[in-house]
Amino acid sequence: MKVFGLTGGIGTGKSAAAHLLRQRGVPVSDTDLLARQIVEPGQPALREIQNAFGKELVGADGQLLREALARRVFSDTTARRKLENILHPRIRELWLKQIETWQSEHLPLAVVVIPLLFETNAEAQFDATVCVACSAATQHRRLLERGWTPGQIEQRLAAQWPMEKKMARADYVVWTEAGLEVLAGQLDRILKL
Repeated sequence: MKVFGLTGGIGTGKSAAAHLLRQRGVPVSDTDLLARQIVEPGQPALREIQNAFGKELVGADGQLLREALARRVFSDTTARRKLENILHPRIRELWLKQIETWQSEHLPLAVVVIPLLFETNAEAQFDATVCVACSAATQHRRLLERGWTPGQIEQRLAAQWPMEKKMARADYVVWTEAGLEVLAGQLDRILKL
């Protein structure tokens, strides 16, 4: 089985790439989705977050107040690292278990989407890495379209490696400026679909 690690910056097209891969029958594990699962009500990670950052970060319905937590951790590097120490080991454990399951099923190919793939030193777990990238202007426009403020964009980008560094480290780079058909074609060539 060949396992690819797919990464990229915020707003560069990781979700679009994952969607296209799933449409083609490629098994995909998205660590952003895993991160949401591990902070559901009753999960140990949610309790740890409450203990580390305060009970006010959990709503009356028991759900994590993600935006409030984001405001806190993206404005404070120490707080962000504390959160990462709570979340990242749990997320890694889940995607590694998923890879084991895929291997036991003798699947030929699978992809794990990890925004902080290089930042968390995860590349050794993959046969190859793919960086999804676009211009800084396109990235900024996409994030503004999501309703983010320029300040939020700046904070989030500062928490990740610069796009150029991710691109240089990746085995493959997929450029997402030209639309879904072009993106699909690039992925097909890399993954030999």
